[in-house]
Amino acid sequence: MTKNKKMGASRALIPTIFALAWPTMLEQLMQTAVQYIDVAMVGTLGTEATAAVGSTTTVNWLIGSTVSAISVGFLAFVSQAMGAGEREKVKRASSQAVLAVIICGIFFTALTLILSPYVPVWMQVDEKICSLASKYFFILYTPMLFRCASIIFGTLFRASGDTKTPMLVGIAVNLTNVILNFFMIYPTREVEIFSARITIVGAGLGVIGAAMASAISFAVGGIIISVALWRSAELSPRGYSIRPDREVLGRCLRVAAPNALQRFGTSLGYVAFAAMVNSLGDISTAAHTIANTVESAFYIPGYGMQTAAATLAGNAYGARDAKKLRELSRTILLIEVMLMIISGGLLFVFAPNMMTLFSKDTEVIELGTKVLRMVALSEPFYGVSIIIEGMMQGLGKTSMPFVTNVIGMWGIRIVGTFICINIYSLGLVSAWACMILHNLMLFAVFSTYFAMGRWDPMRKKKKENTVA
Repeated sequence: MTKNKKMGASRALIPTIFALAWPTMLEQLMQTAVQYIDVAMVGTLGTEATAAVGSTTTVNWLIGSTVSAISVGFLAFVSQAMGAGEREKVKRASSQAVLAVIICGIFFTALTLILSPYVPVWMQVDEKICSLASKYFFILYTPMLFRCASIIFGTLFRASGDTKTPMLVGIAVNLTNVILNFFMIYPTREVEIFSARITIVGAGLGVIGAAMASAISFAVGGIIISVALWRSAELSPRGYSIRPDREVLGRCLRVAAPNALQRFGTSLGYVAFAAMVNSLGDISTAAHTIANTVESAFYIPGYGMQTAAATLAGNAYGARDAKKLRELSRTILLIEVMLMIISGGLLFVFAPNMMTLFSKDTEVIELGTKVLRMVALSEPFYGVSIIIEGMMQGLGKTSMPFVTNVIGMWGIRIVGTFICINIYSLGLVSAWACMILHNLMLFAVFSTYFAMGRWDPMRKKKKENTVA
């Protein structure tokens, strides 16, 4: 293929990539905006309230990422079946996804509610906010069945090439959350609108009100996306049994198991990481919580592109189109690096402005600004590993990312942070430096793996055919 033809093929993929990526980006932007609003609303109640909400955030990631890992098995199966034109297999996968939602929902609801009194203690939360953090965690996980439905069914839609439905559901969830926050967090008060004083009724529940608003909005999202799945022409499980299907579940579990172990291992690392940060006191906990919230918005381009990479890689592999898969990899990596350079630059410049949105505490703002500017410099490198891992998820190759991520998390981030905080008595900056070193390690390993071509399952077959 000539250079001009290669460029033409790459350009032809760009509209398809962005058609899949932009709804996911908008969905994540809405989620992040609501997360910003949550933190800002709770932040007006004081540093202790912010710390109570943020102290169990990494446990939330642990649970959510484990469910998301299970959905990766369905992502690989459905995207490849769609690429091969096997519509009947897609519907069988949907019925098995319903079974997965029921099992995961019941299991994680029981687990989180039972453990809610102990989680803040394990996270080394300050005693004066421990009870409040426990109540917040309990309420947040009451609708776990609906949360599982949103995660797993949303992945089915994205794997089928429909990223707009999860986006619309996400918008509904986020708007519900914001409206309920407004009435549940604050007490009844008077506000002035266009010189007129209006009484706004409020429950005045503070942190508990924020948790209730989130729980109700999760339930709304789970119901809406379940109805959307039932009505979907491509995905509806109507007429298919939810009894275990060995062929579908076997293939899904082979992909999901390493990914689940990876996410569990890395998320458990986040928990250990956050526990060490919490031990530094309220200022560091608040700065860490807010900085994590701010940072999440600047990863939106990366994770939006990861969704497109996973779906399109799975489609190409299902259709056995090796040329399309290679063109996709080159094109989407180039786009990702450009987007993350822009995103990292904006984060570096506007870090202090973003911190002041969530806190008026000078120490919190200064500390948060410092760590955000550090991580901003590593974003383009992390973006590369995000995309390569996304393509490997679509291809069903999840073993290598599992090993790499777990070793990086525990061998670099956790051990490094433990040494910095517990042996050398360093602060939050050293912990974030270990996190950045972990991200750079992922970039180095994934880039090498990609350059060697070991990520491509069709490369080996092509060589064998050439020799024959």
